[in-house]
Parts: sequence; C-alpha cells; structure tokens
Amino acid sequence: MSALPIVFWPDARLAQACAPVGEEDHEALVRDMFDTMYAAKGRGLAAPQVGVMRRLFVMDIGWKDGDPSPEAFLDPVITVRETRVESIEEGCLSLPGLMVPVERPVAVTLAWRDARGDMHMRDFDGFEARCIQHEIDHLDGRVTLDHLGETDRADMLAGYEAP
Repeated sequence: MSALPIVFWPDARLAQACAPVGEEDHEALVRDMFDTMYAAKGRGLAAPQVGVMRRLFVMDIGWKDGDPSPEAFLDPVITVRETRVESIEEGCLSLPGLMVPVERPVAVTLAWRDARGDMHMRDFDGFEARCIQHEIDHLDGRVTLDHLGETDRADMLAGYEAP
C-alpha cells in the first residue's frame, strides 16, 4: 500500500490525452491509486493525476458514507450519453479548493475492463455518472476549468495558487 503524489494543475500532463492501458498488469497501480484517492479524501482518481498517462481510473462513490464500492476502470468508453444535462459544481484533487460549475449528462452507459481484464458494460446515473465523466475528462486531457468560457475561467483562477 502506497499513496502516490498527486499532479496539480497547471501541470502539462493534465492537458494530455492518455494512451490505452492495453494488456499490461496494472493491479499494483490500481491498489496505489485507491490508497492515494482515500488518503486525499476523494471519490475518484484518474491515472494522469498521479503522473501515469494511461486510460485508467478508480472510483468509490460510497466510501465516505460507510458503503464502500471500489471499482477500477481500464480503457473506459462512454457508449451512450443521456440527452438531459445538469450543471453542478465539481471539485478536483488536482485543483484543490476550486469548485467549478460543469454541465454534464445525468446518465451514461460505460464499457470498460476491470483490473483482472474482464469486460463490463453498465448504465450509471446521478453522482456515479458525473464522477465517471469527470475522470474520463482527465483521460482525455481535460480538467473542470476547460468547461468554462474564457472570462469565467479567468475569474475562477483569480488568486488561485497550485499547492
């Protein structure tokens, strides 16, 4: 068990799209990413947030409420997006202290492999769908700030200092 250092914006790696995971064994990385996410009190963590440029993220929506449900998502692909959207403020471990309003579909269908390599496809809605889309943004080289217009982004960053 080992917590990894978190990459903070404006690190250039957070603006790069990630390569597929492929067939490599990532079980140790997945364990370390969960340790890192829990230590940082997050609910999701993407590989580029720990400097690994692969399409992988971990998520545990319920652990803070006493109902843990840890899942690892390798090479995830959103296959369906609900047309109905909702704007909610999102926090990010790579942008500590900033809450950014982001409009996202309220539900998605996701295809992915787990850490053992088994394929899955499932529908997600609510906070799970939002977290999945947030983490996939990281895999695509996007952060929450990228959802803002130029003026709103400048206002949000006024006075912000990365750790």
